Amino acid sequence: MLLTTPLVTSRLLLREFEEDDWRFTHPYESDPEVVRYQSHDVRTPEESRDYILRVMALARETPRHVYDLAVVLRDENRLIGRCGMRINDPDLREASLWYILDRSRWGQGYITEAARALMDFGFGTLGLHRMWADCDPRNPGSFRVMEKLGMRKEAHFRENGFYKGEWCDSLIYALLDREWRALPPAR
Repeated sequence: MLLTTPLVTSRLLLREFEEDDWRFTHPYESDPEVVRYQSHDVRTPEESRDYILRVMALARETPRHVYDLAVVLRDENRLIGRCGMRINDPDLREASLWYILDRSRWGQGYITEAARALMDFGFGTLGLHRMWADCDPRNPGSFRVMEKLGMRKEAHFRENGFYKGEWCDSLIYALLDREWRALPPAR
């Protein structure tokens, strides 16, 4: 199910990716500091393009399980990152959340705003029961986003992944639909 209407916030538009968007994702995907805690390494232009094409194909699947959306500044019509979720278990109505943002836009609340919109969509429109996210504990910016979203820390797994030549820990944060509904409206 393609989003017929993008998700809109006060500053952002979350929309389906278009083929040429790789030209805007590649600058941050090729920045070693931005991808430091991602599961992938620095991407080539071809890898960035291939990723966008895969995301576009996943968006056309029925039933749809992956919503990986372009995060666009409304005022500038500029793509600055992506925010996505995968429905991991449709029967349990559970999804995992992720995000990545151009380094020049860090610390301005854009990813928190984008993730809120995606969580509203997930818990509201899709009727999800639980959403979770993970990050490397050495990435405080990422777990701060999860905390700002009202997610609670559920676990700290020790050396549960091997990325870029080293064992890495993971923090797991999650939120249930009833917890999301109980958060203050001004969240």
